Amino acid sequence: MFVWSKRLVGALLGVFVIMLGIFLFKTAPDNTSDLTNYTTGWMTLNYVGLIVWVFVWMIDQARMRGKNFWVWLVPFVLAPLPTLMLFVLFLQRRI
Repeated sequence: MFVWSKRLVGALLGVFVIMLGIFLFKTAPDNTSDLTNYTTGWMTLNYVGLIVWVFVWMIDQARMRGKNFWVWLVPFVLAPLPTLMLFVLFLQRRI
């Protein structure tokens, strides 16, 4: 947990929001994608594997610190990366 600094998490969240905005504005409904089905499937499979691994890690970290993980479940399903970063910040706050 000491690898994650507040500046790093803030910067990563900012980059994520900027990239999401660029993606949403660049993608028009009438344009077709240049990616093949194989590449898209491979990326999806890797993403799902990463999400499962992060989900298990978040449960483990919350259990070790005596925190309730299940309140983070719905935000994690909707937006995994920002939720992970906010979860890390939540675990690092001073009590």
